Amino acid sequence: MQNSRISFSYLCPASWYFTVPTVSPFPRQRVAFLGLFFISCLLLLMLIMDFRHWGASLPRDRQYERYLARVGELEATDTEDPNLNYGLVVDCGSSGSRIFVYFWPRHNGNPHDLLDIKQMRDRNSQPVVKKIKPGISAVADTPEHASDYLRPLLSFAAAHVPVKKHKETPLYILCTAGMRLLPERKQLAILADLVKDLPLEFDFLFSQSQAEVISGKQEGVYAWIGINFVLGRFDHEDESDAEAPQELVTGRRRTVGILDMGGASLQIAYEVPTSTSVLPAKQEEAAKILLAEFNLGCDVQHTEHVYRVYVTTFLGFGGNFARQRYEDLVLNETLNKNRLLGQKTGLSPDNPFLDPCLPVGLTDVVERNSQVLHVRGRGDWATCRAMLSPLLARSNTSQASLNGIYQSPIDFNNSEFYGFSEFFYCTEDVLRIGGQYHGPTFAKAAQDYCGMAWSVLTQRFKNGLFSSHADEHRLKYQCFKSAWMYQVLHEGFHFPYDYPNLRTAQLVYDREVQWTLGAILYKTRFLPLRDLRQEGVRQVHGSWLRLSFVYNHYLFFACILVVLLAIILYLLRLRRIHHRQTRASAPLDLLWLEEVVPMIGVQVGP
Repeated sequence: MQNSRISFSYLCPASWYFTVPTVSPFPRQRVAFLGLFFISCLLLLMLIMDFRHWGASLPRDRQYERYLARVGELEATDTEDPNLNYGLVVDCGSSGSRIFVYFWPRHNGNPHDLLDIKQMRDRNSQPVVKKIKPGISAVADTPEHASDYLRPLLSFAAAHVPVKKHKETPLYILCTAGMRLLPERKQLAILADLVKDLPLEFDFLFSQSQAEVISGKQEGVYAWIGINFVLGRFDHEDESDAEAPQELVTGRRRTVGILDMGGASLQIAYEVPTSTSVLPAKQEEAAKILLAEFNLGCDVQHTEHVYRVYVTTFLGFGGNFARQRYEDLVLNETLNKNRLLGQKTGLSPDNPFLDPCLPVGLTDVVERNSQVLHVRGRGDWATCRAMLSPLLARSNTSQASLNGIYQSPIDFNNSEFYGFSEFFYCTEDVLRIGGQYHGPTFAKAAQDYCGMAWSVLTQRFKNGLFSSHADEHRLKYQCFKSAWMYQVLHEGFHFPYDYPNLRTAQLVYDREVQWTLGAILYKTRFLPLRDLRQEGVRQVHGSWLRLSFVYNHYLFFACILVVLLAIILYLLRLRRIHHRQTRASAPLDLLWLEEVVPMIGVQVGP
């Protein structure tokens, strides 16, 4: 604090000096106290916000965000948003082909997260997907028509994706079981026609590597990725979340396994520990073939995103193919038995083969080449299961499952599985017990259904007592497919009959989960790295400050406390100086009064 020296000089032999402050210290103290009060309030507010952010309310906020995200997925996609990107996946299956249109916003900047890919929805909030029949294998003998076959699907997608986004929209054509059954030369001919002709008509981002026949192993991995992504099992944060499942490894959530039975094939996929027990040489070699190890991180250096998944596909073990194999078995055994015993079972409608896997009273005909077998259902579910056991082709080894293939051990006390396609249809379409699976309950319901007369079942169907997805084909083969599903699950894959953690589903959070979602997630997993690098270049000058100061709460609060302490010390010192000056100026004021008053009196006299 600076002082001014004011001098009063008169016509006297001496001068008297005294000093007074030019500005009173009290206004300064008031300003300082107001500043201290403001900073204290600011600090208190920041502490409250910090505790709210890091405290117990975080899981609730995270759950609310997930809820909003799930609700938003059911809304129409805003095609006017320039920040949205699009991608197309064509699933060329055995019975037909479907195209799925996906979209995603810019990456959120977290290197632990995948792109937030969702299925596009039209103006009516319906998923943008189109299916055509039959499968692409129908053009095996005329591969030059392959592009014509897919034209309706791509035209459909082109009408929904904004035109200005076509050139940056990747297109993946992935063919599955139907194409895998064709000779390799026919597969290559179909793919070559697609690569040659489709770019001439459509502007999508498409190259030779994006049209392929994927293996059953790839299909299983994609399905596994898709379901775990939708369930949030790839999240590496919020481990205190109440919805978070039990962790498999530290810092990572436990993933779920999948079971998917289609018409032609069957897949199983689940994560296995990184450390496995010592196996014999042959089993060790088999395990390496069936285990898929991949990195879902946007950078290969992020090893915390590496997963080891056991995945196997069984061709011919789908519901429809299994029925064909069963009919072949019944036909051959019945005809052989007729020749040996001189019988005529199944050769006429009057003397049919009594099929335990069909509802009571249902008549059918099995034709193979020139051979015909007449059958009539007798609805014996237990006998049907016994007749299906040889089709599992199990071996005597404890580590083998269907077809004698090695199966990595499953910890049934610490695992969770989802069953799709036939696993859901068999439990829900007719039996209406889809969802949480319970073995004894399912067995009782399936046995009761098989024992019903076909006339009763058709009447119930006409009365609308079954699911809207059920048709006459489902009613006819429900008995067989339920027995096949049951045998595959418990006898083939060795699931305990009372296993509590299997859920059959078609929709997860009100959305249909297809393996195509996992496919585009896997194929776009490195795209976030591009966005992160661009963001890093733009913010290179300020990132060090944000990371070292703003996000370091303890350092920030320490700086605030140091400033507060300095202000308090300054105010205390200012007060001491003011008291000293007050005590020192009091005698001078008295002396000034004593000396000046007489002088004034002398000067004003006559």
